[in-house]
Amino acid sequence: MRLLIVTDAWQPQVNGVVTSLKALVAELEGLGHVVGLVTPQDFRHRPCPSYPEIPLAWDLWKVGEKIAGFAPDCVHLATEGPLGWAARRWMVRRGLKFSSAIHTRFPEYVNARWPWLPLGWGYAFLRRFHAPSAAVLVSSERMRGTFASQGLANLALWRKGVDIQRFQPGEGAPTREPVFLYVGRLAREKNLEAFLALDLPGRKRVVGDGPQRAVLEAAYPQAEFLGYRHGDELAQTYRSASVLVFPSLTDTLGLVMHEALACGTPVAAFPVAGPLDVLEQGITGAMDADLRSACLRALEVDRQACAQWAHGQTWRASALEFLALQVRLSEMPVSDEPGFVGG
Repeated sequence: MRLLIVTDAWQPQVNGVVTSLKALVAELEGLGHVVGLVTPQDFRHRPCPSYPEIPLAWDLWKVGEKIAGFAPDCVHLATEGPLGWAARRWMVRRGLKFSSAIHTRFPEYVNARWPWLPLGWGYAFLRRFHAPSAAVLVSSERMRGTFASQGLANLALWRKGVDIQRFQPGEGAPTREPVFLYVGRLAREKNLEAFLALDLPGRKRVVGDGPQRAVLEAAYPQAEFLGYRHGDELAQTYRSASVLVFPSLTDTLGLVMHEALACGTPVAAFPVAGPLDVLEQGITGAMDADLRSACLRALEVDRQACAQWAHGQTWRASALEFLALQVRLSEMPVSDEPGFVGG
């Protein structure tokens, strides 16, 4: 098959969306399919306000040319940014089918940064963007229920995975003082202060960057801010931690939890969507409304059990699930739209 992915999130950005898409492309190509990409790198772009690391394409009239030039069997819109909207408009005008995905809880993110903007506005935005999509891909059954309750339709399950070749147990597990680790963007919606303000034994380490870094470094000088880490260095950072702390209240999933668990590192989190879909209480981590309690209980979790669970979650399985949805979509008569509901 010839599959085209349109995404506003791509390298050199560092986030779960980019990680998921890079893994998907690699697996699909490994299975013998031809994958094309439409990304901000193909366009003139400007930095996103308040998120300068994220480029926003603006010569969007080229999007249709790129779709037509690739002649895809399937088109997938990965993000609701300028490229996503331009591709959506081009496809709808020609009566062509496409799938889309919800990778982030956009309404909650916007509300966290600008509390005066109602959640309803954000969900109205999502409903409008995804309404023509023949299949709207989400990461878990819990998220399917959440978005269905907000009026989104044609929701289909596309579970994510982990690179089990890179992220695996090894030398470097902590033996003395506990090390509590955060990995992710340093942004308001990640609720990082809920972790940094905790009274915990040992050390706190923060991997990642973002608009809140300077403020957080000044407010919490006792924490070690390590910046970005990639590849084997990131895997070693997971392995050397006692617990990964995941304080977010608004993530749809949280790929860093998969990566930490694959390295044998248990997770402490709030009992909310994302952690509830990934963690098994007392087996791969601890969840509690009292995050400090969760952190301390996670220290007792068996690291071998964490790795064993995570190594059943491969990117190949994720890609096959995505591919099955695309095959079903490509075979669906146009007259059946918009009744597709993924399994």
